[in-house]
Amino acid sequence: MSRILVIGGYGGFGARLSLRLLRAGHGVLVAGRRFDRAAAFCAGLEGAEPVVADRTNGIGMVLARERPDLVIDAAGPFQGSGHTVPEACIAMRIPYLDLADSRDFVTGIAALNKGAAVTVPIVSGASSVPALSGAVARALAEGLARVERVDIAISASNRAVAGPSVAAAILSYVGKPVRVWRGQRWTQATGWQDLRRERFAIEGGGRSLRRWIALAEVPDLSLVPERLPGRPATTFRAGTELGFQMLALWLLSWPVRWGWLGTLRGAAPRLHRLQRITAWAGSDRSAMSVTLVGPGVRRRWTLIADRGDGPEIPTLAAELLAGDILAGRVPPGAQDASGLLTLDRFESLFAGLAIRHAVREYAVEPLYARAMRARFAQLPEQVRAMHALYGDAGAEGEGEVRRGRGLAWLVGRVMGFPPGGSYPLRVVFAARGGKERWTRDFGGHVFSSELSQAGQGVAERFGPLRFAFDLPSDGKGLQMVLRRWSAFGVPMPRLLEPRIIAREWQEDGRFRFEVGVALPLLGEVVHYTGWLARL
Repeated sequence: MSRILVIGGYGGFGARLSLRLLRAGHGVLVAGRRFDRAAAFCAGLEGAEPVVADRTNGIGMVLARERPDLVIDAAGPFQGSGHTVPEACIAMRIPYLDLADSRDFVTGIAALNKGAAVTVPIVSGASSVPALSGAVARALAEGLARVERVDIAISASNRAVAGPSVAAAILSYVGKPVRVWRGQRWTQATGWQDLRRERFAIEGGGRSLRRWIALAEVPDLSLVPERLPGRPATTFRAGTELGFQMLALWLLSWPVRWGWLGTLRGAAPRLHRLQRITAWAGSDRSAMSVTLVGPGVRRRWTLIADRGDGPEIPTLAAELLAGDILAGRVPPGAQDASGLLTLDRFESLFAGLAIRHAVREYAVEPLYARAMRARFAQLPEQVRAMHALYGDAGAEGEGEVRRGRGLAWLVGRVMGFPPGGSYPLRVVFAARGGKERWTRDFGGHVFSSELSQAGQGVAERFGPLRFAFDLPSDGKGLQMVLRRWSAFGVPMPRLLEPRIIAREWQEDGRFRFEVGVALPLLGEVVHYTGWLARL
């Protein structure tokens, strides 16, 4: 019988994992800082043995004394943690596995291969992320030559009381900068912001869930763009079940973002106590989803766990990989867990729990293709390619800007238009819910607008101003001809409407554009032209 040392083996997720390993026939050394708690957990459990171990102090001596066949670190938090335990396992040639969800910890595990020869498997991230999420993303991407966007979301039941390490992990990035890959470039967002309402539903699977979720920092933000074709934009959001908890954390993220507070991590014990006090509220239902968008298709995998079985999910990948490692099916070397399991491997474990999951596929059509119908296919190749947007994309080129004078200049300043001059140009496109957001960056001068369908044309919104355009087109290109406009939803008179020139065409194999805006009495506000190439 194999002997597995589980650090944090009597904690929130560690206790569940220890029980799963015992049921699978392994001997488990249940390790933690307090022998009394480890002994209490092991009482009456055949094959369980209490051990005192601290992942940050003296772990090498514990490994030398116990000589387990495998070490699993389920203690956490891994945010800000070094690789002391896996390094000790490498030195003693003991296989290692962890439930880490820290972006830096998991993505940095491969650096251990650059030191002494790694002769045993060293695997990080054997949990909901990135092991399960990675398996789902790869399954959804099958058959696609390019993926444009991946959105991952997790919402935990309020009654799934996790340990203080989970609270510390969340608070470590609330209000902090988070690097995200969007529009084919790295950009910066803010932890626990980008708040949105998410619906989790399985057809024929009972009542759906609607939960608030916010941006979280996890390994998938780095790993998914690297592993899927097309380097898709990737977002991960997480949330608790209760809306007031989400709103409170969102509000607290702002003082950290503004620099008024350094970090909220020190509040982890209080957050954990508050969560325990309010555990009676809410339900016992948890959910997870992975949504992938590629050319012409949107695929969404949804999982809903009932009867309090949601907290079992983070332990499933570790159970599977523990068996694989002990059976010699995982090669030696330090690596993350995102590519080691396939979705079908989880099926038998899901079947033993109150868990349902399903995949749905939807056809997706770009905004301009929906509006123009047959005319879209007649556009020049480069113009058509620029508007063949299904998820997120980016384009680079050059732009020349001319600005008006006097009051017209001031209007342009309020609208966020760049000063006159020549600039390197980058445009980030993001398609969501049938709409597109175009963010234009003229050498650091950024402005954006939102486009949506308006009959056989499109409507473009700049803040409270909305402009509806017809799209006359032919084989040479297309124009945008203003049909009507409004401010704050109120239709505005034609007498006051701006004069807008907007056209796109192909020249010398490039996508070219020209945009001009002038106001009655004030004259030219802005005029810009240039070229772009999709990334």
